[in-house]
Amino acid sequence: MMVSVKRRVVISALLLAIASVGGVAWRGYGATEPTAGADASRGDRRRDMAVSVTVAKIRIADVPVTVDAVGTVQALNAVTARTQVDGRLLELSFAEGQDVKRGDVLARIDPSLYQAQYDQAVAKKMQDEANLANARLDAARYQKLVAENFASRQQYATQKALVAQLEAQVRADQAAVNNTGATLDYTTIRSQIDGRAGIRQVDVGNIMRAGDTTGIVVVTQIKPIWVVFTVPQQTLPLLRKAEASGQVLVAVLANDNASVIEIGRLAVIDNQIDAQTGTVRVKAEFQNPNLALWPGQFVNVRITVDTLKNALTVPSPAVQRGPNGAFVYLLGDDGTAIMKSVTTGRQDEATAVITTELDVDSKVILSSFNRLSNGLKVRVAEKEDSTATSASGREDEQNRGEKRRRRDAEIEQK
Repeated sequence: MMVSVKRRVVISALLLAIASVGGVAWRGYGATEPTAGADASRGDRRRDMAVSVTVAKIRIADVPVTVDAVGTVQALNAVTARTQVDGRLLELSFAEGQDVKRGDVLARIDPSLYQAQYDQAVAKKMQDEANLANARLDAARYQKLVAENFASRQQYATQKALVAQLEAQVRADQAAVNNTGATLDYTTIRSQIDGRAGIRQVDVGNIMRAGDTTGIVVVTQIKPIWVVFTVPQQTLPLLRKAEASGQVLVAVLANDNASVIEIGRLAVIDNQIDAQTGTVRVKAEFQNPNLALWPGQFVNVRITVDTLKNALTVPSPAVQRGPNGAFVYLLGDDGTAIMKSVTTGRQDEATAVITTELDVDSKVILSSFNRLSNGLKVRVAEKEDSTATSASGREDEQNRGEKRRRRDAEIEQK
């Protein structure tokens, strides 16, 4: 009896499990048919939806012909202030990083020894000048005596020779005075150019030697300033033609290679081409009023060598490349994308010149290229809508942030 009851319980459990599995299978089967239909319906709707794109007009504009390069900023002049005499450094008369003018005192060397030498040379000259004055008086007396036959001509000639000798001695004394005066002046070290003082190389109290190569400080002229760069030899005819026609403008660009930092002019084209690299060195001068350029800085350089008048232009993102060459998508009158093969001329990161005939009133598509094909329906996105949506999103985010701050404040108070 007990066995019969257990058997019935086991059989009931098996039947219940079979019924559960069958219900799950039935529900899965029933759900499969509608899901497949919904997917097909969504696919049809997706095919009927227009692709959202942005567009731009084809324009007629003057396009500058430019040459890009990477240059190095160099000081217009750089002078290392060094001592020309030996002695102890008494004073530094500049502040590091200070702007100095030509003739400004930078440093002073102990002048005691050189002052004494100068004074000695001056005294020696004064002594010889006194002897010369006395010799000239004697020569004048001898001249009168010879005229009256009270002295011999030989005595007069000897006195004239003494005067000439003393005159030569005075001239030598003057040279010695000039020499010692110049040496004394060397104890005061002055700036030879207008520029900016760098970091000092020596401290006050050190013994300076005329043979020291380190120097005291380097003064660099950075207004105006040079930018030196190299260009391929193929661009040399363009540069020379532009230089012959007038002033050639050179722009220094920021890291984005678009924003202009400073505009200068072409100053020098080197007189030879580097045979190893096939490039030629070029130097441009910039006034650098805001000190945006600094010696040793690497910069992007753009030289304008010509201008294409009335060129057909489109934004560079509109030009795409395929197996058959360059092409653009035009916006058709019926709201479809029309693929058009084109030939491009000069192109940079912003503008491309189209040499193929295009309707100036047409518009080119700038986005969603991975979803476009010839004849596909498109919809022009409104920038105002996206801006408003963006502003609304930022406002919602600000409101959520404000609520979060209030909630945190209430928690802290509790």
